[in-house]
This record gives sequence, structure tokens and C-alpha cells, in this order.
Amino acid sequence: MSFANDYLSFSRLKRYAQCPKSYQLHYIQKAPSTPNASLLFGSLLHAALERVYREIVAEKLSGRFPEDRLLAAYKDEWSRSGLSEFAVFQEGLTILGNFARQHALVDHTSILSVEQEFRLSVERFQVLGYIDRVDKVDDETVAIVDYKSNRAIFTREEIDYDLQLSIYAMAARMLWPWAKNVRLGLYLLRHGILMETTRTEEDLAAAREYIAMLGQETESATEFPARLNENCVWCDHSAQCPTYHRALLGKVESVCQDEKDIEAVAREREEVARMAKILYARKDALEKILKAQLQEVDRLELGGMVYTIGKTTQVSYATEPTLTVFRELTGKNEDELVPLLLSVEKAKVDALVKDLTKSLAPADARMLKARIEAIAEKSVSPRFNAQRATTAPAGDAP
Repeated sequence: MSFANDYLSFSRLKRYAQCPKSYQLHYIQKAPSTPNASLLFGSLLHAALERVYREIVAEKLSGRFPEDRLLAAYKDEWSRSGLSEFAVFQEGLTILGNFARQHALVDHTSILSVEQEFRLSVERFQVLGYIDRVDKVDDETVAIVDYKSNRAIFTREEIDYDLQLSIYAMAARMLWPWAKNVRLGLYLLRHGILMETTRTEEDLAAAREYIAMLGQETESATEFPARLNENCVWCDHSAQCPTYHRALLGKVESVCQDEKDIEAVAREREEVARMAKILYARKDALEKILKAQLQEVDRLELGGMVYTIGKTTQVSYATEPTLTVFRELTGKNEDELVPLLLSVEKAKVDALVKDLTKSLAPADARMLKARIEAIAEKSVSPRFNAQRATTAPAGDAP
């Protein structure tokens, strides 16, 4: 039976690109899905923000951001979300409270749209989507804001090549043709960071080609292989995926029989590495469930194992009192002791330099960075690296 998409969307395209098997289960076979807690949490943050910004526009509010309304909306969404862990609830309050404080003032006239629907024609496909928020910056500029609840911070490359933002740029040009400039931003809710980028016409042409190509592939594919990765644990169809189940059992398909066969060694190494990531991700997810239970009790005894929450202690020594003790008991002077006892952490140096350069003239900031770099002591140790090759190995080219 042939399959045809009713429409395309970024989420559909992303799912197929990440794992064709997940796409098949979700959109072709329409198998029941089980959204994970992280997805539900992100959705309720989005819902709370959408409700408040709609109220700001509808009631023409300007002035102090209505933090009380935002938190009330979050609590209401939480009550219907199916989530229950107190730590997660508290984290949501913190995230949205920080959002409100960072957006201390609001002006309803600067908000062009909230949860803006759009439909784009890309060759024979219709691309459907929704933009979280669109702001009017000036008479020639609009700013797209998409909320993300990721824990990780995106790299610059990820932002500049993000397909979702490219789709939003196409939609903005269609919906607001007067805007000569379209700013594209991902607002990282957990970090309070807005990461912005733009798109050229060449960028959008490439995105259109990719969308049409991938859309065609979703309909013409006869096989839908699973692509194992550490995100499998969060997939809403992991319970129905036999490949994922085999990975959890540690079943390796490519077993090296001859260690002199370096190609076979590399194949098995990569398969084991993928499985290790999957298993550790699953372990983390299971531990999270157990830790939630240990918020209610001090100890769990299950399957012959005892689980408790232990405390780790980090010990540090204040500089002056430590030097004083050593001077008094060893007879060594401070000039002798300082090189033996003290070193400065790179993270603290970087943070201080970053803070100081905000108030320094550019030339002074460059001088500070150069001098600090010059006195750094560097040590090099070997580390094994493995990454996907970007060019074909010799002999593979036609």
C-alpha cells in the first residue's frame, strides 16, 4: 500500500532523518506512542508562555511582565500534564520565573503574533508549522522566537544550519513581505539565552531542495531501518522497536572474528560504542525513576539490591589559613609554599576574564587575554578520537 503525506512539517522531517523506523511507526503504521517526561515538560512550558503572551496581546498589556499570570498558567498546565515529580515542578517554576525577570518589560504593540500557523508550498508538498512568537523590531525587521527546553546549549553551527529556523524564515517572508530583515532566534529556557541567526536566499533555496528530497524519500522508501543512538531512550516508540530491544540486551551484529582485520575491528567498535551510549542513557533514565522514589523513602530494597541517596563531600582549603599552618609547622616561607600548593582553575580564569573584558577597552581586553594565555602551563596527553569521515576513503571514488 502506497503512502502519501497529508503534509510535511519540521517534526516529520526530523523524525525521518533521525530514524526511519520511528517515522514508519508514527506516521505510516500510526502505532500508539508514549511521550516521555522531557517532551511533556517542554510542552507545558510552551503552553504557559503561549497563554500569557496571548493575554498580553488580547488585553493590550504594556509595562511590567505579568509573572504571576505566567506562573499561574504553568501550574494549571501542570495539573493536566500527567507529570508528578516535585523536582521537575520546581524546575519549571524557576525557569519561568527567570524568563519573566529577564523580560521585565513587555509592550503588546511589539508582538506581531503568538503561535502563528503557516502553510508553505515546497514543490508538490505543503509544509505546515507554528511559530512560538514573532516580534516586530522596527519597520523593516521581524524577530522569530522559538522556545527550547534543551539542557544542552546549541553550537553556532547547529543554529546556522537548523532546518526549523530555515522553514520559519520562509514563512516569515510569506507572512510579512514588508520585512526586509528576518532575525531567527532560539530561546533556551533553561539557560536564559537567545541564540540568533539569519538566512540568505541561497540558504533557503538549499532548504527547499532538502525538504522536497526528504519528503519524496518518506513516500518512496520500501525499507525503514532503525538508527540506534543515545536518544533512543527518549523515543516515543522505543517500546515497539526490536532493534532498540536488541541493543538493550547487548546483542552485537558485527562481531570481529579476526583482530588483524582492522575494518572488522572498527565496525564492531562503532556498534559497541552506539550500544554503550544507548545503555548508559537507559541507565540514567532508570536511575531518575529510582531517585524520584527515594525522595519519599530513605531506602529501596529491590531485586536483591539496596538503593539509597548518598552524599558526596568535596574538600577545599582556604588559601591564607592553609599557608599559615604550613609556614608554622614546616618552617618554609610563602615563596616556597605557593608553587607547591596553589594553582588556578582554568574555568575560574575564563569566567573572570569574560567578566572583566566587558568593562575594558578592546585593546586592553586583548592584552589581558594574551598575557593570561602566555603564562598558562599546558600539558598534553593522548586521547582516542573517533568521528564519521567526511570524505570517501581512497579507492571508493568512481
